[in-house]
Amino acid sequence: MNNILVPIGTSPNSSDTLQYAIDFAANFGAKVFVMDVFSVTSGTGSLANVKEKVAKSSKEHLKEIIDTVNTNDVEIKIATYNGDIVDGLNEINKELGIDLIIIAPRSNDIQEELYLGNTSGRIVKQTNIPTLLVPKSTSFKPIKSIMTAFGSGILKRNRVLNPLIAIKDKFRSEISLLLVKRPGYSEEDLQVNTALLDLSQQLNITEHATTYLGVLEHFKEHHPDLLCVFRKKRGFFKKLWEKNTVLKAEFFVSIPVLVLSVKKE
Repeated sequence: MNNILVPIGTSPNSSDTLQYAIDFAANFGAKVFVMDVFSVTSGTGSLANVKEKVAKSSKEHLKEIIDTVNTNDVEIKIATYNGDIVDGLNEINKELGIDLIIIAPRSNDIQEELYLGNTSGRIVKQTNIPTLLVPKSTSFKPIKSIMTAFGSGILKRNRVLNPLIAIKDKFRSEISLLLVKRPGYSEEDLQVNTALLDLSQQLNITEHATTYLGVLEHFKEHHPDLLCVFRKKRGFFKKLWEKNTVLKAEFFVSIPVLVLSVKKE
């Protein structure tokens, strides 16, 4: 794990998320890219250098946030992008190769009933970059136990597991696998990928209407430090992917959530 990206918005908790990312990155010797997105169109203002002025202001905003954290000898770089945040993430990923995005579940949306706000929701749902959702005010601690939940054991590419494997190897984490049989499941769904099986000696199988309900059943029993789920057509969030925001009534856990992507690139 070499490059970690932290999108920074206007949330007052941005420094908390950045501090977590820095402390996480320090364990891997990874660089942290702090990114801000702004939007200046050709019709904005009358000054030819308006874009440069906004970009400068954006960089100053990022520097102010960086000044509030302990860099822990981690190399931090600044990136800004004029345009849509998903386009910006995809562009910087193409240029640098981002191994992990770290964000808070809800960005600057004031609707407390939301688990994912519009910005964080779009990042999770519309990119193929592995994403770690870190609840606000969460301090980093070694990840010793991981619950990996899925409704189908099918993985077309083993490399989607790379972030999970890196975390497991670094912290010597114990991984428990939870296969949730949902309505309409096929026998193929029950054939768990061998690379996934190799990560754990514990496979639990349960049956629920949704994968999330299966997670709730086992969450209190296992007390994991991290929940790992998959972003795919019939994956963890399924219908929740149909809109950008996600209500806490639909999904909520108080620990970091690692979202791995198995969508076609």
